[in-house]
Amino acid sequence: MPQPFDRTWKLTAAAAAGLLLGALLGWLAGDLATGLAVAGVVETVLLLSLIRHETRHMMPQTPPISPLQHDRFMTRSRRIASSLRDLRSAAGSLPDAVVLLDNEQHVRWFNHAAEDLLGLRRPQDRGAILEERLGTTELAGWLRDGAHEPLNDVVAPGHPNRHINVTLLPFGRRQRLLLARDISHLTRLEQIRRDFVANVSHELRTPLTVIHGYLELIDPEDIPELAPVIGEMRAQSKRMGQIVEDLLTLSRLETQDHVTDERVPMTPLLATIRKEAEALSQGRHHIAVESTADADLLGSPKDLHSALSNLVSNAVRYTPTGGSIVIRWRRTPEGAAYSVTDTGFGIPATHLARLTERFYRVSSSRSRDSGGTGLGLSIVKHVLNLHQARLDIQSETGKGSTFTCLFGHERLLKPGTDEV
Repeated sequence: MPQPFDRTWKLTAAAAAGLLLGALLGWLAGDLATGLAVAGVVETVLLLSLIRHETRHMMPQTPPISPLQHDRFMTRSRRIASSLRDLRSAAGSLPDAVVLLDNEQHVRWFNHAAEDLLGLRRPQDRGAILEERLGTTELAGWLRDGAHEPLNDVVAPGHPNRHINVTLLPFGRRQRLLLARDISHLTRLEQIRRDFVANVSHELRTPLTVIHGYLELIDPEDIPELAPVIGEMRAQSKRMGQIVEDLLTLSRLETQDHVTDERVPMTPLLATIRKEAEALSQGRHHIAVESTADADLLGSPKDLHSALSNLVSNAVRYTPTGGSIVIRWRRTPEGAAYSVTDTGFGIPATHLARLTERFYRVSSSRSRDSGGTGLGLSIVKHVLNLHQARLDIQSETGKGSTFTCLFGHERLLKPGTDEV
């Protein structure tokens, strides 16, 4: 490889040769200025040629490849390029919106569905900050807050008549992938279901009330041979009436997005729930109340009473005679907890995740015998959602269960004051 001194000498020699050649041409032409200009051009050409020659010697040389290797390389390159085009075309045709973002939320790429659902436009939105592009929408606020959890059932920014679920996923190095799925058809089906249940329940209420009323007028003693039949008809008509009332309650809760907040004094509410439980138990269980929270709740008195008493009535129904039920109201680091612990049959772990589904039963025969409608826990879940609370279920087969309603600090009031 040429040494630095050799390169410097060659460059100096080239410059001197250019000057001499230019001066000679200028002398022959009789114009010194022309000679100097020509000298500059010649000097530049010689310097560039020499630098290119030296650089070629300094850079490592790529060994020559055979025609077969060249053909294989070109075939592989064409195959990779074709695969990339197919992948991009497939992503562009997805029905779900896909947006590729960098770490600062600048839009790097998006597909056609993102134009429809999110309102993005090419080419002006490439490089734009997605949060700023979405303006004051709920989706923009979600991105501003960090987008840690998926966002469910929000209005699509690019299409007000559609609803979407949105997720933000890490992708590659310091990149993120935003996915938005159109759930408008699911929303419409859910609304149709809710309307159907509400309408049918409302229409059933009147005839069931009439039937139950006439059954109450019939005295079994007047028709001794039909006494067992009349008793069963009364029980079943009453149960059907309770199912209709629970369906109407559930339909109302599903259509609400908030509750009117009022103070719910917990001391009298706990006393009422205990009396209701004792009346339902008829002395078959030991029922106790432990209240140490020293706090009232902020929310809907009617709905909270329904939800909290529902947990106790379930405990009474599914706890064998001689068992115990403990109702607790206590403070927690996050706020306060209302719990109902029983010594009943317990629930297998495989059923816990589905307990709040409507009409879901761990044991159909046991539920029918106890008079349950299969809607109680679903009502509890919806009431708690409206109060920004959640239901926690712990159970062990043969040892009993604990159902806990967890309320945040914002739902607590000190008794006799408006302070949290």
